Amino acid sequence: MAPTSETLAAGADGASPGVGTSPTELTSVLALEDLGRGDVLSRLDVNGHPLLNSSCQTRRLTSKCWYEGKCDAVDEDGTDGVVSRLKGGSCRELRWLGDYVWNSRIRMYSWPVMNEQGESPVSPHLNIHSYLELARAIGNLNESSFEFQRKILERSGLGEETYLPEALHCIPSEASMVTAREEAEQVMFGALDSFFSNTNINLQDIGILVVNCSLFNPIPSLSAMIIHKYGLRCHVKSFNLSGMGCSSGLIAVGLAKDLLQVHRNTYAIVVSTENVTQSSYSGDDKSMMIANCLFRVGGAVILLSNKPQDRQRAMYKLAHLVRTHRGLDDKSFTCVYQEQDKTGVLGVSLSKDVTSIAGEALIINITTLGPLFLPIKEQLRFFVTMVVKKLFRKSEIKTYIPNFKLAFDHFCIHAGGRGVIDELEKSLQLLPVHVEASWMTLQRFGNTSSSSIWYELAYIESKGRVCKNDRVWQIAFGSGFKCNSAVCVALKNVKKPSTSSKQIPWEA
Repeated sequence: MAPTSETLAAGADGASPGVGTSPTELTSVLALEDLGRGDVLSRLDVNGHPLLNSSCQTRRLTSKCWYEGKCDAVDEDGTDGVVSRLKGGSCRELRWLGDYVWNSRIRMYSWPVMNEQGESPVSPHLNIHSYLELARAIGNLNESSFEFQRKILERSGLGEETYLPEALHCIPSEASMVTAREEAEQVMFGALDSFFSNTNINLQDIGILVVNCSLFNPIPSLSAMIIHKYGLRCHVKSFNLSGMGCSSGLIAVGLAKDLLQVHRNTYAIVVSTENVTQSSYSGDDKSMMIANCLFRVGGAVILLSNKPQDRQRAMYKLAHLVRTHRGLDDKSFTCVYQEQDKTGVLGVSLSKDVTSIAGEALIINITTLGPLFLPIKEQLRFFVTMVVKKLFRKSEIKTYIPNFKLAFDHFCIHAGGRGVIDELEKSLQLLPVHVEASWMTLQRFGNTSSSSIWYELAYIESKGRVCKNDRVWQIAFGSGFKCNSAVCVALKNVKKPSTSSKQIPWEA
């Protein structure tokens, strides 16, 4: 019996921690470092307004921090009036000394506010303006690079509430192995906690664990961290996939499916995530800056089962999974490539051809997938155009793209960026409603890598659109270059979740 899959948690961790006291009673601290001339500390309220009567000290801040964004900081020390205005991530300090003004450049630091429970009310949400201020404040970008990132962000399709890990809100950045591990734990454990609370499955019944994360591979592995945290049984079959890009989530699901064909009467858990702390780039190469602008924190947990009794509670059946690999082609192989820039800074470069390469990989993928679901008429038209192009070498003849709207009811296209979604919408001749989930995921959460297709499925569910026997087509692209797609069939009408449900990342 083919394994069935149940999507039970697909959440972006990093939500604002709970606050036990009134926000008006809390104050935050913004530190302005006067380069070479001492440090000025100014206290601000939670809205970023200065507390003119508050006491200020001179000290250097190097602790983990949250970035507060644009505001005015005013220091009244009883003698000289110091007014500092933050603009674009840097600021000018104006100190009145007699009849003239002395100017000095300022570097910013921020300090987290803590309430009586030791929690911070500052949300790790990041809007475009705050990101640009962070990029400017770090101080390693020239004006051309700064404008390049601004244009990428404005055209990216990302909204005002995406998430960056705590370490990247600090100035300077505190990206390290320690903070990368903290991000991984926050995302994976947060999603798993929600998953276990909603399913109430016995941890000892989990026989297979597959974790995929491309750019963060600590020792012990991420799968070992989960086993240690939740006390999974010693005979659990655990796997840790790395370096396989944004399509690795479907690869992990495929691996779990194959293992369930061998190991009977058990559960398989797939955890899909990416580590933004570890993948952040601090250099000045424009091809590597794109990833900084698009990738955000997120993760998903998927449960698959081959237990006969679970058919009544399962939401979907995993019908088919097709993988396409273009690694033989040099252009495809290097279009997403991790390397050092000219100054030795490590990053992931994205080629300008990645969108067209994705389109080519998709055509190969649908050549395999199409015959399984498309009507005969559509299959014949596609086959004829392919034969004509090959036999008569008519390169000017465009490959016929079948009408996949006749085969599938819902589409989950990897939210890799505006270009990817636009290209597939055009190539597959989809309607706006078919790509709505992809656009909404990109706007709300950004590119969460391999987990994005599960955010999209959760979005479709939150709208109450999934009915029994509906087919859902998930499409993901990854480095190498890979195009992987999966088809799930709904086993029941998926109920629209309540607004209080913590099972999904969307409000109904």
